[in-house]
Amino acid sequence: MIAGQKTVSSNRYKLYSGIGVLERLLTLAILSAIMGIVSGCHRGQDSEEFTPPTVVVAHPSARRVTNFLEFTGNTAAINAVTLVARVEGYLEKIHFQDGAKVKKGDLLFTIQQSQYQAQLQQAEAQVEAQKAALWHAKTEFERYSGLLKRDAASQVDVDHWRYERDSAAASLLAAQSQVEIAKLNLSYTMVRAPFDGRMGRHLVDPGNLVGAMGQQTKLAEIEQLDPIYAYVTINERELLRILQRRNYEAREAVVKKTIPAFFGLSNEEGYPHEGRLDFASLNVTPTTGTLQLRGIFPNHDLSVLPGLFVRVRIPEAEPLDALLIPGDAVSFDQQGEYVLLANDKNIVERRGIKTGFQSGGMIVVEDGLKPSDRVIVEGLMQAIVGREVNPKPAGNSAGSAGSAAHK
Repeated sequence: MIAGQKTVSSNRYKLYSGIGVLERLLTLAILSAIMGIVSGCHRGQDSEEFTPPTVVVAHPSARRVTNFLEFTGNTAAINAVTLVARVEGYLEKIHFQDGAKVKKGDLLFTIQQSQYQAQLQQAEAQVEAQKAALWHAKTEFERYSGLLKRDAASQVDVDHWRYERDSAAASLLAAQSQVEIAKLNLSYTMVRAPFDGRMGRHLVDPGNLVGAMGQQTKLAEIEQLDPIYAYVTINERELLRILQRRNYEAREAVVKKTIPAFFGLSNEEGYPHEGRLDFASLNVTPTTGTLQLRGIFPNHDLSVLPGLFVRVRIPEAEPLDALLIPGDAVSFDQQGEYVLLANDKNIVERRGIKTGFQSGGMIVVEDGLKPSDRVIVEGLMQAIVGREVNPKPAGNSAGSAGSAAHK
């Protein structure tokens, strides 16, 4: 029994020893693999350190540009009138279709005329009567004046006919003025278009009494849409900037309509409608700090209606010479705006800049760059300050790229 037990123990020991050897071999294999991976990574990093990354560089583009201020405004009719009945009578006829285009002087409404025609005839008859009375008074005055010289009439008679003559002359003037009033009232029975425009819907149907008891019954509305106004408001900060940069007095330029303006509707690309600023409010509104401006624009096809929201663009000043770079080349950090440059030794440098307005895909650089600088415009993620890069010129210059973006 003792010998059997020793044999079993010996077999177990050999089994345990074999398992230990396998574990050690497996451990060594894993360690070798890990060391191989680590050494491979180090070799890859070493190879990358010796290969400078490729970046694309471009010189700043110098050209004349104009800064535009953009606003949201509303359109308004240049003229808008509510037509009313100025005399009393029954509305006889409407001479237009609702929404139709009309010309200045076109007949739009006719109000009952018979009463006012009769009043005109009556006034004209009164004029004739007063002319006859004046003729008679003049004749008698001349006759009695002659008799007075021959002591055949008294001074009282002469004075009487002088009074009759002067009274008849005054009555003739009054009668003539009544004729003018009658003609004016008769003209009011024919309501005409005060200007070229588009009619709204009629507000009163034929057969209704209008202008009763001196009330001005509304008949219809008419608006002149060519040209058309666009109103915008500019804040105090932008207003002061415009006044500072323009070489002439801004309000005088508005009055002379020398400042261009452009607008586009919500469904239009860009600003296809061109006009001029023609009005600026006299004062800045203290509560809002804004000034109202108005532009006037052609609208020959009447496609722009009053009350529409429009995007308005106004040049801030005259064109100026500036350096431009692609907007994507500008970065920001806690120190402000900057760009990355490749110096003459192809080492990356950080350069702080001051930017201005955008022009298409380009941005104006007001300070910090020279035309000879090589700005990194592509590959910014691979460009590390103080590290060497492999700069290649852009396929298109910054200027041509900006022109393409601007179009």
